[in-house]
Amino acid sequence: MKSAKTVLVAVVLLLTGGSFTAYAQDKYGSEPDKCKTNLSLFHEAVKMANYDAAYEPWKWCLENCPEASKVIYSDGLKMAEAKYDMAAGEIVVSKGEKVQTNDYIFKVEKSYYDTTKSNKAEMGKHAQEVILIYNMRIKYFPENLGKVYSDWANFLFKRAVLEELELDDEIYEKLGLSFKADPTGMSIKNLGKYFETVTELSKDTNPQLVFDTYDDITEAVSMKMENYSRELDAMNDKVAKGGQLTSKEKSKKRAAEVNLTALGQVEGYLDNTLTEVATCDRLIPLYKGNFESNKNNVTWLKRAVSRLNQKECTDSPIYPQMVEAYVNAAPSSDAYVFYAGILMEQGEDNKAIEYFNKAIGLESDNYKKAKYYYRVALIMKKKGSRSKAREYARLAIKERPSMGSAYLLISNLYAASANNCGTDEISKRMVYVAAADKARQAKAADPGITSTANKYIKSYMASAPSKKLVFTEGLASGTNHQIGCWINETAKIP
Repeated sequence: MKSAKTVLVAVVLLLTGGSFTAYAQDKYGSEPDKCKTNLSLFHEAVKMANYDAAYEPWKWCLENCPEASKVIYSDGLKMAEAKYDMAAGEIVVSKGEKVQTNDYIFKVEKSYYDTTKSNKAEMGKHAQEVILIYNMRIKYFPENLGKVYSDWANFLFKRAVLEELELDDEIYEKLGLSFKADPTGMSIKNLGKYFETVTELSKDTNPQLVFDTYDDITEAVSMKMENYSRELDAMNDKVAKGGQLTSKEKSKKRAAEVNLTALGQVEGYLDNTLTEVATCDRLIPLYKGNFESNKNNVTWLKRAVSRLNQKECTDSPIYPQMVEAYVNAAPSSDAYVFYAGILMEQGEDNKAIEYFNKAIGLESDNYKKAKYYYRVALIMKKKGSRSKAREYARLAIKERPSMGSAYLLISNLYAASANNCGTDEISKRMVYVAAADKARQAKAADPGITSTANKYIKSYMASAPSKKLVFTEGLASGTNHQIGCWINETAKIP
């Protein structure tokens, strides 16, 4: 009996050990030592941009041990695309290079080729190699596919331009696969490109698809922006308390600011693209027709109520019905804030504040509290209560110091009060200076809002006191000017 057990254990160990060995051999193919050697050879050669030396060991690995490492595909794409570019013709201007035209110097965003020296046959050959590498990368390493498909779409777009090919369907297909896999992995331009195509194809036949795509993208973008904002708030708070940022934190801060600025551009682009589709005339009939079948669908209700609120389509009788359905389907802090808005519209302010306080009481997350305060600020603005709107916007900023939209709201409130808060030309124009100051605070607090803030600053400063007016009034540039009425702030004379 004892010998039988010993034999059984030996067999199990042998089989187990054998399976691990087999796995290692499978990963590196039937010649693991040669695979490892070739991996090292081609990777070092690619780092030195010596693609001729890298090609044969790389190709051997691709054909004989394709599961060995993702570097087979990252390096392979680098080589194949470089060879494609060389076949496309001589690069006249490289991406990122600074170019001077007359009195202006600018940095180009893409490479420009002298296509008179292109070799179409070679381009086609290397393009097929790129496609093969992408297909094998997805087969053997099916991860991070949002970025992979997005990069593939970029190559197809370049190919369509350089070879004058009709690749629109293929590009759209790859962008769709990228979006489905992970929209956060898509480049900013590709998010915009994909949404623009969906909008163009579906705005008349399937507007709901356009809205759903918009919501999916904005939710992904908002999540990324919120994460960067939290990082920035934490680092800014550390500095405010007298702490010093480490070199790593400084790099992280710069990266967060750059990413927020870029992501903010996506939001602006999406909103501009959606404007012609998301009108009250389109939204209200669409939501009326779909309401009965979705009155218990929390996601649908939340998105529909949010969009009607955002587009100020709240006068339709369907809006309060949808909000009540949302409250019943998901009695949450988010739903209560929308319900409080309806109550305010109906003049039931005390009951509205009760629901609003109920919503705030349910939340422990400062960022969500800020969002609710901001929503109430918008309601107060719509009601014409500018002072109250500012009060709630300030509460939002207190909860989330990087909430640029709350600063911009205050900026808009100030600009709208120029005629009421000034008694003469200089005092009226100084209100616009205060408005511009708030817009500057917005972009300082939230890089994601830079583009929008700059538009406001330019607009408001166009109405600021001119040099002639400042001189005529006998005032000194740089001195403080007190702005009266409900604003009650000082601004420096420009």
